[in-house]
Amino acid sequence: MVVDLEDVAAAGALLARSLDLPEDAAEANVLAARLATPPSGRTAVRLATPDGTGVAFASINDTDPQLGHVELLAVLPAARRHGAGAALLRAAEERLAALGATQVRLGGNPPCYAWPGIDVRYTPAVCLARRAGYRLTDTAWNMTADLTRADPEAAAADEARLEATGAKVLPADADTPAWVRSIWGEGWAWEVEQSLDRPGAGCYVAVRDGEILGFAAYGANRPSWFGPMGTAPSAEGLGVGRVLLRRCLADQHAAGHTTAQIGWAGPIGFYSKAVAARLERIFWIYTKSL
Repeated sequence: MVVDLEDVAAAGALLARSLDLPEDAAEANVLAARLATPPSGRTAVRLATPDGTGVAFASINDTDPQLGHVELLAVLPAARRHGAGAALLRAAEERLAALGATQVRLGGNPPCYAWPGIDVRYTPAVCLARRAGYRLTDTAWNMTADLTRADPEAAAADEARLEATGAKVLPADADTPAWVRSIWGEGWAWEVEQSLDRPGAGCYVAVRDGEILGFAAYGANRPSWFGPMGTAPSAEGLGVGRVLLRRCLADQHAAGHTTAQIGWAGPIGFYSKAVAARLERIFWIYTKSL
């Protein structure tokens, strides 16, 4: 039996005890709160076992009402291998089917998400997906930036070169989401809005003659995660992205983070060259037809 999840704070506490990777457990309360307050146009499904040993978050968007997402599923270690995870997954599938879904994906439902898919190190989750009839349909990855290895002199030199073109780097303001929306759509605009409103988050823009050249944000979904970032087509080649990236990572370092996750990272070569980021977290995305 599965019931509706009512206590989001309790779910955060359960996640802190259930998520095996320390970087996820450290942000458990943030994850629960983010998934419990999704963007407009999304129907959220929040489930729990009656004994409080497991939780699941799922959702479906009105932009693609036939595709449901199981965004997060966790069971306390002591309660595993007794069917709680399978029961939560079945209940989530049933709720999503009732909302019109014909397919379910085990993975993030951007722009509000915990992670792209199942981190390959969460072996029990991979096993559950396979037993439940899901098939591997995509792979995603994060890159990790070591914030303790930042080069302030290189960052200052890059920023000076950008300023020589007449551009300035400024904190984003309330008008920035509309500009982001005009080029990259609603998803990234929502993330920028969150970065302006949430503690531990931020966003910078490069501006020249009143025109925004690019933006970079961090903390929209998780304080230790960077992104999204984009450069206007007319400003490509100026080094805007590298400067904005380093500004954001410096903020995250100042907030106490030693590493930052570049979520759903690409292009890999850019991040590797700009901040020596490395491929680290690999996610398998599973899909099932209902």
